[in-house]
Amino acid sequence: MKRREFITLIGGAAAAWPLAARAQQSKMSVIGYLGPGSAAASASTLAVFRQSLAGAGYVEGRNIAIEYRFAEGRYDRLPEMAAELVRQQVSLIVATGGTAPALAAKAATATLPIVFSVTDDPVALGLVVSFARPGGNATGVNFPLAELAAKQLGLLHELVPAARRIGLLVNPNNSPSEAVTKDVTVAASAIGVEIGVVEADNNRAIETAFATLVRTRAEALLIGTDPFLFSRRVQLATLARDRDRQAHRG
Repeated sequence: MKRREFITLIGGAAAAWPLAARAQQSKMSVIGYLGPGSAAASASTLAVFRQSLAGAGYVEGRNIAIEYRFAEGRYDRLPEMAAELVRQQVSLIVATGGTAPALAAKAATATLPIVFSVTDDPVALGLVVSFARPGGNATGVNFPLAELAAKQLGLLHELVPAARRIGLLVNPNNSPSEAVTKDVTVAASAIGVEIGVVEADNNRAIETAFATLVRTRAEALLIGTDPFLFSRRVQLATLARDRDRQAHRG
């Protein structure tokens, strides 16, 4: 599934909840949007989200309002942000960007509708009863990133077949990171490459991680899917370019 289609699906799911019924109780229904990254990094995602809502007849500022909460990579802030949205009596909560926002929203309310996008099994997480019959107040989309990461490693190996030591950058605060690391390590063993795992959950940690990659002579880098790391994609690309130039000069 392409990223645009994925976000459109989330927006469609949000529109499918009983917003119209709640609109009768107040002048304008309000969607609470809970994300782990930043507003700037989520700009393209939000554009598609609003477009999909508009396709269902809900236009921000006209017949619906959206309360945005972004954790800026600080996952520990998500529970309070979710609780704040509940206190503001939003009509529903869209918890997107991985497992942490979904769990924060679920812990904050057992009654408000929740639309989530997660990379872990939502049944195992306790978000839904089953895939066929979610039950409760939550529904959404499951995107298995661990399987995707192993395939990305295969693609990276095709692009850089001579690389024998590959770095894997993950955010330790993102729960799928453990499964991603396990699957990538297994996949690496099958194709005869070594994986060096480095972790980062803030800008300084990213700098430290790259210093480790240089010291351990990593020849390529695989970045685990994570909202915080995605929001730092320019920094990551710049560091990779600079390290590559240094290596060639050396």
